Order: sequence, then structure tokens, then C-alpha cells
Amino acid sequence: MEDNVAEKVKGEKLKLYGFNNLTKSLSFNIYDICYTKTDEDRKKYIEYIDEQYNSERLTNILTSVTKIIGAHVLNIAKQDYEPQGASVTLLISEDAVPLYMLDPSCNAGILTPLGNTVVAHLDKSHVTVHTYPESHPQNDISTFRVDIDVSTCGRISPLKALNYLIDSFDSDIITIDYRVRGFTRDVNGQKHFIDHEINSIQNFINKDTRDRYNMIDMNIYQSNIFHTKMKLQDIDLSNYLFEIQEKDLSDSEKQQIVHKLDKEMTEIFYGINVPNV
Repeated sequence: MEDNVAEKVKGEKLKLYGFNNLTKSLSFNIYDICYTKTDEDRKKYIEYIDEQYNSERLTNILTSVTKIIGAHVLNIAKQDYEPQGASVTLLISEDAVPLYMLDPSCNAGILTPLGNTVVAHLDKSHVTVHTYPESHPQNDISTFRVDIDVSTCGRISPLKALNYLIDSFDSDIITIDYRVRGFTRDVNGQKHFIDHEINSIQNFINKDTRDRYNMIDMNIYQSNIFHTKMKLQDIDLSNYLFEIQEKDLSDSEKQQIVHKLDKEMTEIFYGINVPNV
């Protein structure tokens, strides 16, 4: 940890007294939607998701997140669940920690082939991911939800990994929360409750991604709380069919499926149940 680290607040450099004590937390809900017509299709879809997003792949994603934000892995815990789902957690540190200083319970990111949930610990920081495949026989729709939390302390910022995380999953609906908590002091003793400029999470999302989504912001600026919801604009039916081909469907069937997909996405996006018409 560096003393008197230069930080940028509102475009200006300032000298901090000691360590940056701000905590920056980025939380994701990412939803992938799929049309699964039969019970067998739904079962196969869940098996496919469990294979595609098992704890090993999730660990690789979180390890990349750690590198992107400039942190170092101290410990990883991971687990695959029955009948479905996986979790990973990483404990991370802003600066590299010598091996002789590591707690004996930490694995320094070196994993044994046991378990499939991952938790990674960082120095006063952590990255976690949990998966939730879900379906219901009455609407022919299966959903796959990924919850990701990146919490950092100090100069490192989880916002640097924002676009990488969005691109790492098939994201139809995304909800993102970002919050800066606590305060840090400059060399004159004045409190600073944020150390970077932000008025919307959208500022940190690539333009080509923003162009593909409808987006809504709900922000509480005085509390440094930012919330963004994203819904994919266009439904390309071929991307949502599982175990069936678009060419085998009638125009009427295509319209019905698109309606079901759009209804599911709308309900998740707005957080309401839409009545059947």
C-alpha cells in the first residue's frame, strides 16, 4: 500500500493521507433466454448451461476480471451443484502479497481438482459469481441467470472489467448496480466520498454495446449509487431456439415464440408480471 497516493477527483489530482479507503462495488444480473418446447428440451438446456458455465470456466472469467482491474488473487473457492448451478469466489489484493505473508488457508489461486464452486478473495476485495438455470413447463421458456459481484478497495476499480463481463455471457437482459461507499482523506484531512467522475454506468459501456440495448438509469447521485437496466433491442429467433430449427416452424409458430420470448424479457426488465392477452 502506498502513502500519499495521487488520486483523481473531478478531473483534479489530489494527495491522499495513507491508503484509499473507498469501497467500490459492482453487481450484475445477466439473463440468457431460450425457447425450450418440451420437458426433454428443458432438461438438455440445463445440462448444456451447466457444461458451458461450469465452475472451471467461471473461475477463468473471474481470474481475467482480476487481471483487468489490476488486482492479485489470494484465494479461490469454487463449487458445482446438483442438480444444476455453480459458484466461484475470489479473494483479491490491490498489490501482490508475498507467499510467506499469505494466510495458510489461502491457496494463492492454485486449485486442486476438488469441487466446482469458486470464491476468490482479494486483499479487502472479492469477486464472486453464482449461476441459476431455471425453467417452467407452462411457458416453454428457460432462463439462465448469472449473478456477479466485484468489490474492490483502494485505487483499483471494478468498472474496468465492465465490458469484459458483458461480453463473457449471452446477455439478453442485464441489470447493473454500482456503489461507492465509505470515505478517504486527503493530506489536509478533508473527506472525499468518491475518487472518480461518474454520472451513469452507461459512460463505461462500449458504444456498440449501448447501441444494441434499450437502457434505463436510476441514480442517486448524492449517495454515489448508480443503477442501469439493459434489454436487447432485436430478437433474432435463430439465437433462441434449442433443439429445433427455424426452417421447421410455420410463420404462426415463429410469431408465437417471439411473443413468448419478448414477454419473458419484458417481465424481467421491468420486474413485473405481464398479463396474458
